[in-house]
Amino acid sequence: MTNPVLKAIADRRSIRAYTREQISQEQLQAILTAGQQAPSATNAQAWHFTAVQDGALLTRVNEAFRKVALVEMPPDTRERFADPQYSVFFHAPTVIFLSCPAIEVKRYSETDVGIAVQTMALAAHSLGLGSVILGMPRLAFAGEEGDALRAALNFPKDYGYCLSIAIGSPAATKAEHPIMPDRVTIIR
Repeated sequence: MTNPVLKAIADRRSIRAYTREQISQEQLQAILTAGQQAPSATNAQAWHFTAVQDGALLTRVNEAFRKVALVEMPPDTRERFADPQYSVFFHAPTVIFLSCPAIEVKRYSETDVGIAVQTMALAAHSLGLGSVILGMPRLAFAGEEGDALRAALNFPKDYGYCLSIAIGSPAATKAEHPIMPDRVTIIR
């Protein structure tokens, strides 16, 4: 069985290489609108989206990430973060930061953000763009610059980093990942 939605889900990839070309404002707005249309528990929409196309701000977040990663990540992964050319955003021209209240405040906020970011990823794919959903930038907000970055990204009061999505024109793609049938049980 197939249809356009199932095909988009099957064809979408996590892209980790982008051209320098910026996405259009029309594309960005369509992606943000798709995220806002995602379902959320009790329709609370306990999220905030900050779209960043300012390269200097993305570099600032990346450097804050690298500073913490070089100390806190396992030693076998630190080498790639030490490379001055490394970007946790894979040099994407647009990154959308999704912030949310702590799970203790809004019980399903992180789940809702996950649904919204996947909706954005599928919207980006439908527009011919690539994307990758990112959790690792969380480290940037755990370091000494965390409060300043939350302010620079206009996170609402009492909101913290949940996820981000890097978006742009793909410079490379990758093969589909294998599906593991043993991870599914059907009980009738």
